[in-house]
Amino acid sequence: MALENQNLNSQDVDQEVQQLLNSLPKAKGWVDAGLSLYHHFWCPSIILGNVISFERHFQAQEHDIILASMPKTGTTWLKSLIFSIVNRSRYSFSNTPLLTSSPHQLVPFLELTLFANKDHLPADLSTIPSPRLFATHIPYPALPETIKHSSDCRIVYICRNPFDSVVSAWHFFSQSMIEEGKANSSFSIDEIFDLSFKGLSAYGPFWDHVLAYWNESLANPEKVLFLKYEDLKEDAVSHLKRLAEFIGHPFSQEEESQGTIEEIIRVCSLKNLKELEVNKNGKFMPSFENKLFFRKGEVGEGINCLSNEKKKLLENVMLEKLKGSGLSFKCI
Repeated sequence: MALENQNLNSQDVDQEVQQLLNSLPKAKGWVDAGLSLYHHFWCPSIILGNVISFERHFQAQEHDIILASMPKTGTTWLKSLIFSIVNRSRYSFSNTPLLTSSPHQLVPFLELTLFANKDHLPADLSTIPSPRLFATHIPYPALPETIKHSSDCRIVYICRNPFDSVVSAWHFFSQSMIEEGKANSSFSIDEIFDLSFKGLSAYGPFWDHVLAYWNESLANPEKVLFLKYEDLKEDAVSHLKRLAEFIGHPFSQEEESQGTIEEIIRVCSLKNLKELEVNKNGKFMPSFENKLFFRKGEVGEGINCLSNEKKKLLENVMLEKLKGSGLSFKCI
């Protein structure tokens, strides 16, 4: 269901959003605020108005770069990498804004921050210099048409082994509840895996989210670049070269010989970002402190949280969901 009247006042919008919210299928999942099935994905109910405002009002520009992902799949890291690639001629490594600003400030989320005002009014994006850098967790089919069809903007999608992303998300949201003074979730790690692999997660089902961007990257490789977190970790240099080429900011031979790529990798490393004062303090949103976005970033952590029997069961679920797509994840 879409909200088509562009001239409603904020009170009318609030009422219409509430009516829509009341009509949508609901699920608790393990997100504190609950989930609503909107455009065939599980939208956190608390941000439905933001999502509607984003889809209704956002107008993509030719040189926009949209970073898309599921939560806890390497988004923060990729934000810092893309910002550094695009702005490397504007800032030196000694005065990059990454030293004083969170990656989430430099590459803001469309539905979580830019369109997250209580009046559901369009965000003023006119002062953002080109190329504009944005992020979103919205699935590809639910993106505004202006992003998908009416512009030449680029989409960079990052995904992560679902076992690792589930564990990362569990730690993230559990810690955020502790920071808020709320009781920790009563879900066991096995229950969290079961819910997530069944699709009951924010912006999920995971499989639909990943496969939609994967298929679009195959159909329109000049429009969508599909990256795996594990591949970036294993060979950051070659994938940064590929990324820079895709977004229209390729590295010169001189830059490569001077070690520019390696320096970007160093500056954007979890180890370096985690130690910056800005990422130790402050908040990205009222519920999420900056430090929550910098934990381990390891590959293979998720699989070690499960019994062999549970691991095999979930591996079979993954193989069935991805069957015939050509997409696969390593299970370590």
